[in-house]
Parts: sequence; C-alpha cells; structure tokens
Amino acid sequence: MSKVNVSAQHVASLKPMEIVKDDLVRQRFIDLYGALWGEANAEATYEREAIHFNRLLADSANLKACTPVSIFIAFIDLAVCGLSVEPGTRALAYLQPRGYKTGAKDANGKDIYEQRCTLTISGYGELIQRTRAGQIRHADNPVIVYEGDGFSFTDHNGTKSVEYTLNINHNSERPVACFMRITRADGSIDYAVMLEEDWRRLAGYSGKANKKWDNNARAYVEVPNALYSSGEGNRIDSGFLMAKCIKHAFKTYPKLRIGRGTTYEADEAPRQDDDFYGMTGDDQQQYPASVPTESFAPAPDTSAGVTVDPSQSDNDDETF
Repeated sequence: MSKVNVSAQHVASLKPMEIVKDDLVRQRFIDLYGALWGEANAEATYEREAIHFNRLLADSANLKACTPVSIFIAFIDLAVCGLSVEPGTRALAYLQPRGYKTGAKDANGKDIYEQRCTLTISGYGELIQRTRAGQIRHADNPVIVYEGDGFSFTDHNGTKSVEYTLNINHNSERPVACFMRITRADGSIDYAVMLEEDWRRLAGYSGKANKKWDNNARAYVEVPNALYSSGEGNRIDSGFLMAKCIKHAFKTYPKLRIGRGTTYEADEAPRQDDDFYGMTGDDQQQYPASVPTESFAPAPDTSAGVTVDPSQSDNDDETF
C-alpha cells in the first residue's frame, strides 16, 4: 500500500483543476492502483484517468465548486474501484456534485451545505466489479415487459423462473415490468424482477430525497428525478428502468469494495470500507467514516447536483 501521505491543508490549497495533476496526488494514485490491481498499468491508468477527470471538472461549474478534499477523494476512489470515468453511453462511472450539511447554521438558523464531488458507479461499472469479484459469470441485458406481452414469474423453494412472450402489438407506452437473467458464479440462474409498483415507490423516495424550496409556496416541493416520467406517455424512461432493474438485481449480493467518496447510482450517500487516502489533517474528518448502503443507461442529468442529508437515510437505498 502507498506510503505517500497528502495533507488535507495541502489539498485545500489547490485549485480544482490542479488537484489530480499534483505530484503527491499522482504518486498516491499510482501506488494505490499498483497495490490493488497490479503495477504494470498503474502509471498509464493515472495518465488516462487524470485527463478524463479534469475534462469532467472543466465542463461543470458545479463540480468545480466542490470542496478540494472531496475532489481528491473521488479521484483516489478511481484507483480503489479500478474503473474509468471515460464518458460515453456505457460509462462505467461519472462525477456528481452533492450538497452536504456541514453541521453549521447561518444567521437565520438554516443549515449550511457544501458541495462535494462524488464518484458514482453506473450499472455497467457495477457489473464489471461483480464479475471481477467472482460473484457472477454473466448478466443478460434487462428486458422491459409492456402491456400486452406475456409474462409470469415464479419462485419455487428458491428456484426462480421467468416466462416471457413478446407481443409485437404491445402498448409501448405502458411498461409493466422489467426483468434480468443472471448466471451466478456456480452456474445457477437468478432472476431480478421489477414491477410498476416498485418504480413508483422509488419515484416517491426520489421526490423526498430531491425536494427543493419553493419561494412562492413557501414550502419544500418534492421533485422526483425527471427520468421517472420522461418516457413515452409520461412513463418511466426505458433506459432508466433498465438501470433500476440492475440496481435491484444486486440488492442482496455481497457489498463490493468502494471508497469514502463513491456511490452506486441509487445510493443515498457514499459509504467507506477502508481509508485509502493517506490524508493527514482535520479536514478529512468532515467526511463520514460510515454511511448507509449501496443502473445500464446514460447517467441522469445531475449537473446541478443533488442534496443529501445523511440523517435521512431510511428510505430503502434509492436516491433517484
């Protein structure tokens, strides 16, 4: 494991675009990646991810407004999870700004928030991690079932099975279920199934997690992720539904190793398994050592960030 330490004060003194190019940060990333995934590609991986990471920062004013320590932690977490933030329709991970309570209050007694950069792992990235960890051999693409299709699901003594028949005249504006077939490491088959009632429940959680203050109404208004209603007929977006199905599929699987500033797409807030950062100084204590638990589809547009109150984390494990 890397013996390079980086002081929180040193990181805080850097501008957002300087952080990943800093010599100490560079060495920390390379040493940690080499220790976890092998030294052969560590330096090349750093050079590639530093370019992708800074391009994402440069393109988002909200990300550049995040605290330097959170940007540092998110970058080091790339070395921890062994994924990439290279953009694309099948991106493995991406950066997301989140607002966190600082614990302080302003002169009017309102909570003060700060922006933190979070590394968010997509459904594609999670599948790679679970295959690499030996938890699964393969997972088929999720299949959306529409009104008019033939579909049944059974679970007999722990053995799950699905029967599905496509009706080419189905109502494409009315998805009623989504399922995914998983081949476990031992060769057995598992199925994940989501029904409309499941994603409606998640939409309710999303609204609570992303509520915003309405000056006209003088009250908080619940605003679910727009993808819950951006599909045909104001239904859930098809790619987003497949993303939720993948998230749902691994809900009972063992947790994977991720860092302090990392979430999966539906996490309430980052959680930490180990301290990988070699950071000294009081600033690192602002980041919780343990927070609650852990989609296919392009990442939802969260360029404006989301707001997280770690004390409100009992709504399943869904944010979006």
